[in-house]
Amino acid sequence: MIPGILVAISYVAAQILSDIGSLQIVQFAGLSFDAGTFIYPITFTLRDVAHKAIGLKGVRILIISAAVINLFMAAYFWFVAQLQPDVTAGSSHMWGQVLSPVWRITLASIAAEVVAELVDTEAYRLWVERITHRYQWMRVLVSNAVSVPLDSFIFTYLAFSGTMPASSVLAIFWANVLIKGIVTVVSLPLIYIGHDKPESSEGGAA
Repeated sequence: MIPGILVAISYVAAQILSDIGSLQIVQFAGLSFDAGTFIYPITFTLRDVAHKAIGLKGVRILIISAAVINLFMAAYFWFVAQLQPDVTAGSSHMWGQVLSPVWRITLASIAAEVVAELVDTEAYRLWVERITHRYQWMRVLVSNAVSVPLDSFIFTYLAFSGTMPASSVLAIFWANVLIKGIVTVVSLPLIYIGHDKPESSEGGAA
């Protein structure tokens, strides 16, 4: 069984990497979307694993903590970018141009993460408590089927609405949903790396 602390660290690390990646819009396979989309969907499955390891209250704290850490990271990058680089030591203004946050995109990303991850938590909880503890892969598919479109909608429309044509915003939204859906399916086996907490388990899981 993977310790809950390791799952939590992996979750926060994936959140950080995806938030940094989201600052860059890329073209891939004919689609246009933020680069954080490659990593971020894994956090939904890791959230599900964390739910099993540390419970409902613990995973809610984890979600909020990750958002605070990401916000601090963005503020710190901005602060460093305002300082004069020491060119004699090989530093450059390019650092700030690359990592200094675009605040609208950064805040949109964090807002989408918090809302979607909390909704994912509730969808997961309702499935386990009201439907079945079996078929763990189905927990991931059901909860992600709710949270992925919600996350993509909040992020794309908060980050880009009014700054580009509506058709382009819609195209980024659908690209996000598609890529996140694919990553969700690929990440499904992660749900089997841990066990349900004894107090929340009502039998074996398939």
